Amino acid sequence: MTRVIETFPHKVRCIDPVIIPMPDGTRLAATIWLPDDAETRKVPAILELIPYRRRDGTVFRDLKMHPYLAGHGFACCRVDIRGSGDSEGLLTDEYTEQELDDACAIIDWLAGQSWSTGAVGMTGISWGGFNALQVAARRPAALKAIIALCCSDDRFADDVHYFGGCLLTEDAMWSSFILGLGALPPDPQIVGDRWRDMWKERLEATRCWSSEWMRHQRRDAYWKRGSVCEDFSAIEVPVYAISGWDDTYSNAVPRLLEGLSAPCKGLVGPWTHAYPFLGEPGPAINYLQEAIRWWRYWLEGVDTGIMDEPKYTAWINAPHAPAPFYDEHPGYFVAEPSWPSPNIKESRFYLNRGALEEVALSGAAMVLRSPVTAGRDCGRYGGYGGIVPDLAINQRREDGLGLQFETAALTQDIDLLGAPCISLVLTSDSPQGFVVARLCDVAPDGTSTLVTWGVLNLAHRNSHEHPEPVIPGEPIAMRVELNHVGRRFAAGSRIRLVLSNQHWPILWPSPTMPTFTIEAGVSNLSLPLRHAPANDVHPSFTAAEIATPVQMIELSSETHRRDIAIDVGARRETITLTSDFGSQQLTDRAILTSACVIDAMEIVDGDPLSARLETGWVLGFKSGDADTETRSSVTLTANAERFRLQWRLEAYEKDRLIFEREGDEWIDRDYL
Repeated sequence: MTRVIETFPHKVRCIDPVIIPMPDGTRLAATIWLPDDAETRKVPAILELIPYRRRDGTVFRDLKMHPYLAGHGFACCRVDIRGSGDSEGLLTDEYTEQELDDACAIIDWLAGQSWSTGAVGMTGISWGGFNALQVAARRPAALKAIIALCCSDDRFADDVHYFGGCLLTEDAMWSSFILGLGALPPDPQIVGDRWRDMWKERLEATRCWSSEWMRHQRRDAYWKRGSVCEDFSAIEVPVYAISGWDDTYSNAVPRLLEGLSAPCKGLVGPWTHAYPFLGEPGPAINYLQEAIRWWRYWLEGVDTGIMDEPKYTAWINAPHAPAPFYDEHPGYFVAEPSWPSPNIKESRFYLNRGALEEVALSGAAMVLRSPVTAGRDCGRYGGYGGIVPDLAINQRREDGLGLQFETAALTQDIDLLGAPCISLVLTSDSPQGFVVARLCDVAPDGTSTLVTWGVLNLAHRNSHEHPEPVIPGEPIAMRVELNHVGRRFAAGSRIRLVLSNQHWPILWPSPTMPTFTIEAGVSNLSLPLRHAPANDVHPSFTAAEIATPVQMIELSSETHRRDIAIDVGARRETITLTSDFGSQQLTDRAILTSACVIDAMEIVDGDPLSARLETGWVLGFKSGDADTETRSSVTLTANAERFRLQWRLEAYEKDRLIFEREGDEWIDRDYL
């Protein structure tokens, strides 16, 4: 159970706002939590730089985390990115050069404060993890170490835009959120009477970011910028990379461990997209104490022993039934001295007809043509899984919509740790298409639990940067890497690989419904089996601790739904995700906030061109003279040649519409 800590070694002073000037004169707003005695006992600084509104957006987690670290002797600085929250300027895209310039200027500013030792760390989750890595690659002199959580070293590989060279519907969902969030005004309590002028400037700069993202459908220079995997050697400061298996960014942790030459550690737990001290599904851990050990070592030169411990700590999920959300995953942590680990050995199985076997057997060719509704029960890309019902459920229906390959019942428990990989040869009757590979744990009663999955756009089989057309009827070879995973398979269960060529609503469907032909015994699956050493270590963490949460009154409660409607006559299937995050009155700062989103995805059986996504947010913010609400919507459809992106933003003051803007554009499909 999470403990609330109210007394720390150092009393903490919260300074808000702190205005940090940028070299071009733009002023950025920050909150700093400072040990009370920092002027006489100088302290290192830790920076978190994100656009999610520090006073009313991330305050719910910030107050649990930053005062805790400050109470242990660090200055914690949470800054609104230029153009967000109470900061001046305009927010125009993710990870711009201006954003990284600002980050370096903030680090210099922190290092020069009277209370600072001159040593600065940078941390953040998601956006903040991305820019921590990117800033580290710029090597500002005062930056000594980073902790990057739930992020990626490769912006094209596994962010919310593309996956395996396929378009994620999450792209439009994410742009709808940032469209509404970026249109909220600054806080009049902070910026004073000019809040309306700043708000108007933001509204006039409004655009839908998917317009830019969807014009880069291959791994071009746009995605390479900010992808630190382009040059791992640029990062010289120590990196602690952290994620969870139920998050979409877990692949980056082992990639960073393998690619970085700088000192680094990795941690992957059972969690979704959250700091580990708030980790859902649980168990949450005392991450803040782990962070303190890291910061003391690298910012203060105190030998906490953290670098004597194994390089990679990973959770192994124990077998359990599938569910749309979990309170907690059963399992345990294992420790690897290095990555790649000498404890991991590949085990190869051939894709024989209906079976995964160690010996290749020829047989009749197998034909794959999945319906466009395949993928419905596979959850959501970027699920949150604690109380939101968006994780994968029983895969028995899904397994029947693809080609199944299955081992015999296991005679002993086995552990997987790493990325399963398929060497696949197939022919297609269509110039476009993708192949989805799902690895499932099949219990003796037939329940099928999704363990991991991967996808590859056939045109991207040799390169995400230079797609090549598929010639119908000609065999093509490819390598499909599934997401990294830690999982135990129990004796008596079976390992099932399922191939399909549709995955709606996670992936946007190809314009046609391809048919693939796969020869038996030609392709194979490699599984990363972990062989526990004699001195195997199972690390443990104490229960999570937090500082006192923000003072608030819940005006309406949080609710989440996932509804599936099937119109049999019209052959139409609609999936609707509704998340009402409720409304809250933040009593310590006299702010009222609210948020709600509805994502609706529909498709007609047999018609991939009928796919339609509608996503929209309603965000409310009241503070001082501001009584505001934004309503954003994004609709995505397509024909065989082009995508159609439609979007709309409305801004209200005291329930009166004061601004509206919309866009409607067609974007060519590029091998999608």
